[in-house]
Amino acid sequence: MKLLEQIQRGVQPAPRRVLLYGTHGVGKSTFGSMAERPIFIQTEDGLGMIDCERFPLATRYGEVIAALAALYTEPHEYRTLVLDSLDWLERLIWREVCEKRGVENIEDIGYAKGYTFALTQWREVLGGLDALRNERGMQIILIAHAQIEKFANPETDTYDRYSPRLQKQASALIQEWCDEILFSTYKVHTKTINEGFDRKRIQGIGTGERILRTTERPAHVAKNRLNLPEELPLDYRIYAATVRGENPMATQPPADSPPQDEAPEHQGSAPGAKPRRGRRPSETAEPAAG
Repeated sequence: MKLLEQIQRGVQPAPRRVLLYGTHGVGKSTFGSMAERPIFIQTEDGLGMIDCERFPLATRYGEVIAALAALYTEPHEYRTLVLDSLDWLERLIWREVCEKRGVENIEDIGYAKGYTFALTQWREVLGGLDALRNERGMQIILIAHAQIEKFANPETDTYDRYSPRLQKQASALIQEWCDEILFSTYKVHTKTINEGFDRKRIQGIGTGERILRTTERPAHVAKNRLNLPEELPLDYRIYAATVRGENPMATQPPADSPPQDEAPEHQGSAPGAKPRRGRRPSETAEPAAG
């Protein structure tokens, strides 16, 4: 077949490759457990209170590779792989590199070469994830904790921002591979308090609302390739519906709102006034399976 005859056209949807990172305890693992038929590869012991299917806790790098191989070669009905978490997997990778090089600490290799050697293992992991996505049709969700790093922006002064808690080279490799990088956090409002004598203080106010940031801003690393809203609730069902092009955030009428054809006459209306009709409930997106 000639090369020009192989040209592809149109939108070609594929399972998503998602990196979800954020502060501890915000609900990252719960997000993954709500995905479609998920299976967890766990490298840290934090899933005990979440109802999900998971491989035994991986304590060595080879166990993670074995789990990826099993999902690729053995029959199963899982649709989403959740790797929880990347920063604990990185420790297993560093241990693997140290054992191969005969050193106790990755820093002992010298000149930061150990981190470069570790990219070989990272590429092996991403290769396995690609095989599951491309040949087994599995969505990939990678979970990581957040860190605050100094970012030297060439256009501004250096400032702090949230980023995945990974070594710089590994983080860049994984971020490039992913379709979405989502930052999970608690929504915070601020107010200015006047303390007198021309002194003011900024106070943070948290409501406990958990959100996703989908677009990069000076305060955090993020990206998406789907023109997602800049902010979403930390709920996989809402994320999945938004990816499908639905609007799960459409305003709903109160639960006790009467149907349009059964609306009672408005109390206190003028004589002869027409009864007020209730709104017809708008359709909501069905939550994603899982």
